[in-house]
Amino acid sequence: MSDPVRDLMTQVVEKNPGEPEFHQAVHEVAESVELVLARDARYRDHMLFERMVEPERVVMFRVPWVDDEGRIHVNRGFRVEMSSAIGPYKGGLRFHPSVNLGMLKFLAFEQVFKNALTTLPMGGGKGGADFDPKGRSDAEVMRFCQSFMTELQRHIGPFTDVPAGDIGVGGREIGFLFGQYKKIRNEFSGVLTGKGMNWGGSLVRPEATGYGAVYFAAEMLGTRGEHLERKVCLVSGSGNVAQYTVEKLLDLHATPVTLSDSIGFIHDPDGIDREKLAWVIELKEVRRGRIAEYVDRFPGATFTPTPRAGANPMWAIPADCAFPSATQNEINAEDAANLLAGGVYVVSEGANMPTVPEGVEKFIADGILFGPGKAANAGGVAVSGLEMSQNAERLTWTREQVDERLHHIMHQIHEQCRITASHYDAPGNYVHGANIAGFLKVADAMLDQGVV
Repeated sequence: MSDPVRDLMTQVVEKNPGEPEFHQAVHEVAESVELVLARDARYRDHMLFERMVEPERVVMFRVPWVDDEGRIHVNRGFRVEMSSAIGPYKGGLRFHPSVNLGMLKFLAFEQVFKNALTTLPMGGGKGGADFDPKGRSDAEVMRFCQSFMTELQRHIGPFTDVPAGDIGVGGREIGFLFGQYKKIRNEFSGVLTGKGMNWGGSLVRPEATGYGAVYFAAEMLGTRGEHLERKVCLVSGSGNVAQYTVEKLLDLHATPVTLSDSIGFIHDPDGIDREKLAWVIELKEVRRGRIAEYVDRFPGATFTPTPRAGANPMWAIPADCAFPSATQNEINAEDAANLLAGGVYVVSEGANMPTVPEGVEKFIADGILFGPGKAANAGGVAVSGLEMSQNAERLTWTREQVDERLHHIMHQIHEQCRITASHYDAPGNYVHGANIAGFLKVADAMLDQGVV
């Protein structure tokens, strides 16, 4: 790393103490961007990366609400509006006890580059609250969402900031949030994405992140004249992204064999077929149960609790492809080594930054096909952008139209990453390709718009 970038990282850590996820995200992008700064003094002289690292706006607010027993609770809400250089802020809302400012700054920073790669006019942002919807009644979730939106509505709008769902924010929560926004603002607009189909949503939006991660993996395999058919695939998570990753893998005749949640993972050597997937979706989306129940229904599978520390045995299962689709930093350096030892040579990240930097280094050094999250999981926000387009047109596209456009966008993202990496003397390095391509699009817009 060059001295200017090292100095920048020192400043980032000093100005943002106690935010390790944010430091990690900035460091990863900085290692790529320094290749650009070394070639073109304009980007260095205008301090474009330094400006990108600083959010344009951060909103933090209290969210008081009343539970079903009449007890008052207070949570903390956030919205990080990172960059609007190429379009309105765009990014999800996360409701989870782990939510804090540093985590949301990391996610918003990643979102800027991811959105730039989609080729759609969207800036980057992220928000949420340290509220846990698990175990709460529909009425409690509704009251929380209404309180949260009562403040958030001051800061968002279809041409300003368009939030979406994320962990803990699904169709139920989006509905409650949208209803409160509509009541307060007296307008029906595309202020949120991930809406219900009968009130402005888009087909394929729930499936988009998982589908996109699989499409990106297929594009990477295509550079070696291969395809996904008959490939054994490890998938982590069991929520929205993981479910539809499995569905698209089945469409392409691959064999997914794992799913997980916070307490452990299941391994089904016979493969997770459509019947088993339908059962998992009902388990997670209706009964809100644990993945451990899978082995009671399908006794050919095994369940393994997740260790509290060290390597996750799931990543040591022999396979061809891995789709980490749960959460950040779920693959540590030992896990990465186990994946490589088990024969995995394609990793397509469905989650945001699920691999620690040491793991990424191992993947790149080994020369495997590694699709970083900001490229591989951009399908979700891409279809959110398509939902915004449909709202603006007052039209609803068919499922085939949306899926075709999603597939085309993932092809374009792959090509941007591949070509950019080669241009900067790093052929096959999708991390450099994604970071640099996203940076250039945002940086060029900032140059045009002046110091604002």
